[in-house]
Amino acid sequence: MQFPVVNYHSPTAAQDFCKSLHETGFGVLANHPLDQHLVDGIYAEWLAFFGSEAKHKYAQDPVKFDGYFSPAVSETAKGNDKRDLKEFYHIYPWGRYPAEVSDAAQRYYKEGSALAAELLKWVEDNSPPEVRARYSEPLPKMIEGCDQTLLRVLHYPPLRGNEEPGSVRAAAHGDINLLTILPAATEPGLQVLGKDQQWYDVPCDFGLLIVNIGDMLEEASGHYYPSTTHRVLNPTGEGRFKSRVSLPLFLHPRRDVVLSERYTVKSYFDERMQELRGKK
Repeated sequence: MQFPVVNYHSPTAAQDFCKSLHETGFGVLANHPLDQHLVDGIYAEWLAFFGSEAKHKYAQDPVKFDGYFSPAVSETAKGNDKRDLKEFYHIYPWGRYPAEVSDAAQRYYKEGSALAAELLKWVEDNSPPEVRARYSEPLPKMIEGCDQTLLRVLHYPPLRGNEEPGSVRAAAHGDINLLTILPAATEPGLQVLGKDQQWYDVPCDFGLLIVNIGDMLEEASGHYYPSTTHRVLNPTGEGRFKSRVSLPLFLHPRRDVVLSERYTVKSYFDERMQELRGKK
């Protein structure tokens, strides 16, 4: 599987990017407008935050789902019975935010959301007419006024050798939202499942921006844009002793948006959450 790296400033960037999304569920952007120095700073200060006891002051809210999620309450991917080897912090515009870090992640949230809205416009403009006709409203409008877009600061700790057999940093899964945008993480490991059922490495050069389709956009587009299964491998060799930090922004539409004849965003989201909670 090929993941063409698309230059954001290319005159054919939108077409090339959306072609990759259609064929693989992933798009890779270079020379994008997100500030790499801002991302670097977020990685550094949040790695220190995860290494401190301060994180426990912000233990996750079981209703609102903001705050800090320890490895003990980390995610279990659909169809898997072991928790992922990770800890993370959920940032919403209305949620709790640690006093121990700067406002860099909040600024990134705004910048990333603005870029994601532009990419949604690319997706709509480059959808075939019959696919575009399926959208209940323009794709960028679906996120207007929504405060559910989630910035997750993820920390995959170094492996200690005592992990539960079969547990991995992130088991194979699909994202539930419209689009996910992800600056290249501090370490490699992200893979996508191809149509041939083989796993392929996603480019991870620092400075690249990885974008993938979520289940809601797959539903809204009648599966024209596929929500491709992906995972994060456990590292080997010297990589076992290194942390991995990543910064996915999950773009969510308003709950009242109609995705298809079968689902609104709310009914789709509630069904997926029930599936996740039902197996824990």
